[in-house]
Amino acid sequence: MRFFMLSALCLSLAMIGTAPTAALAQAVDKASVDPASSTFTTQAQRLDKLFTELKHEGNADTARGIADQIRREWQESGSASINLLIRWADKAISEEKNAAALDFLDEAIRLKPDYVEGWNRRATLHFKMGNYRKSMSDINRVLAIEPRHFGALAGMAAILAQSGRDELALRAWERFLDIYPSERQAQKEMGNLAEKLTGQRT
Repeated sequence: MRFFMLSALCLSLAMIGTAPTAALAQAVDKASVDPASSTFTTQAQRLDKLFTELKHEGNADTARGIADQIRREWQESGSASINLLIRWADKAISEEKNAAALDFLDEAIRLKPDYVEGWNRRATLHFKMGNYRKSMSDINRVLAIEPRHFGALAGMAAILAQSGRDELALRAWERFLDIYPSERQAQKEMGNLAEKLTGQRT
């Protein structure tokens, strides 16, 4: 439940004797160490690696763990202010204070419009409130930032199916399973839709 330039960091490290301390600290703050390889990696590189593992993992339980790692990467905003707004939104949602939650999410999106989890949380809340048009609009923004966002694709498929656009819903599930092929519920939903559409054509 939320996006660094390696070359600049490497240059800073190579010139550690002359680089300003503040600039070096900022560069290090934007990267993290991969324990497996002991090399600096960006969030984008970590996500690419995780998505590759997710696509090729046949064990559903192992794949679920990978998907959870991806979700944690998406949730990382890199901003204490954004993280606080998301926590406030979550608390408001848990207390059924949807208007307040929307205000917090609106502010998070305003402050960081490329933060995918802000859009995703708001899309989910709109869906929960039955505002499918607004939810779909936010889902489209999520997918514009991160086309591999399987959660947003699942939401899109659900909205399309509920509105009777089964063929489009089927395509959304196909996109989902191309990214996350071992997800059993998605397999089931896609199978049910395929059977329904086949029955309509016969």
